Amino acid sequence: MPRLWCRPIAGLMAFPLKGAIIFPFLLLMTASLSGQERVDCNPGITKNGYVPQPTDHVISRSAYHDRLYGFWLGQCIANWTGLVTEMDKIGNVGEVQTGAFYTRADWGQPDQPSIWGEGVPSDLSPTIDFVFRGEDEVWGADDDTDIEYMYQRLLALYDTSFLTPEMIRDGWLRHIRSEEENYLWVSNQRALELMQEGLLPPATGDPANNEHYAMIDAQLTTEIFGLFAPGRPVVARRMAEVPIQTVARGDAAHISEFYVTMYSLAATAPAEQSMRQRISAMAEAARRVLPDSTYSARMYDFVREQYLSGQPWEATRDSIYERYQVRQEDGYDITAQNLYCNGCFAAGINFAASLVSLFYGEGDLKETIKIGALAGWDSDNPTATWGGMLGFMLGREGVEQAFGRTFSDRFNIHRTRQNFEGDGIDTFDRMAAEGVRIIDRVVVDELGGGVDCARGVWYIPPGA
Repeated sequence: MPRLWCRPIAGLMAFPLKGAIIFPFLLLMTASLSGQERVDCNPGITKNGYVPQPTDHVISRSAYHDRLYGFWLGQCIANWTGLVTEMDKIGNVGEVQTGAFYTRADWGQPDQPSIWGEGVPSDLSPTIDFVFRGEDEVWGADDDTDIEYMYQRLLALYDTSFLTPEMIRDGWLRHIRSEEENYLWVSNQRALELMQEGLLPPATGDPANNEHYAMIDAQLTTEIFGLFAPGRPVVARRMAEVPIQTVARGDAAHISEFYVTMYSLAATAPAEQSMRQRISAMAEAARRVLPDSTYSARMYDFVREQYLSGQPWEATRDSIYERYQVRQEDGYDITAQNLYCNGCFAAGINFAASLVSLFYGEGDLKETIKIGALAGWDSDNPTATWGGMLGFMLGREGVEQAFGRTFSDRFNIHRTRQNFEGDGIDTFDRMAAEGVRIIDRVVVDELGGGVDCARGVWYIPPGA
């Protein structure tokens, strides 16, 4: 089937990217577009003869644009709120000990120093509280948003649903700083070094080459692929496969697939159900991607059982710490590896902590972020994951209503990355519009559906 994305038009200047020729975006960062223009199909797009079926999901492109805006906004709020408590509390095993974990009573109280804070609390907020950016300010990129941003841009630039190893390598080498502070951790940093040495993904995430393959990194960078295949998680996981394996294997990869699945299912979760019902059903469906023999599956089962038993979230979090970091049950042996901070940015313990905020937050955006920020370990990562997903489910207005205020819609990708247009200042509007146009192509090429430009909808056949 023909692709839906417009080809670069004559007269646009190309620039080289590690041996490839890349064309600038038709929608530049500084574009200010009306609601109708934001979601119009690109010139020449038609339904491609697709005949809608009664069983199709019919999704409004303009509504999806609003939901993608909500994704970026919700993720930024949650990311920056979680950064206040990042690595404040990781337990008391090994050389780095941080005392008692936070509880609900600590919300609004003075922040305590992180393990690398040298006795100084966070400079983002003197208290453990939400971090916002007003309409005259700019959201900064962080490691929970910047590589997802980069992957979206690469999908659009290359006019593809699937990023090849070469595309990923070229994007990383162009947009990630190599010498000064580059906001990469463990497995991502090692993958970058391997790319600089000439190795291609997914070999950069192979345990034989990357000793940090079991860390959290892929969980931060690949959830967005779920949004590109609405209601079709198998396709979403195929789209995310090489990006995930760029830095992860084993349980770390399975956990990332769980998140991708949750995001894909969020797009078609029944609107007539409560948020709590939708979250529960999505999680149970995503659980099936975790092989029963893995520690990630057992973590999921344990946390859900604790939640359903009526235990307070703090008690469940404490039992996670005892079960997995003190007693090392269910095959989770990070403590025995004697890693720095007892593997505080490992995939497993942060997955378990994320499930605490997911289940106990019950679909409430503010409550989910609060619990995620207080739960411990790498607290900005789970908060960003669920803040982005719930923000998508609520849409822009839903996020604003949840907090009773409006926010900045500008985003500075150059805080952490480099070599993007407009000095790195983008807008959630443009980012959402770019996502919609990527999905145009995915719907036709990968989902076997159609795009009706006149009605402004996607027709997506049901499937896995």
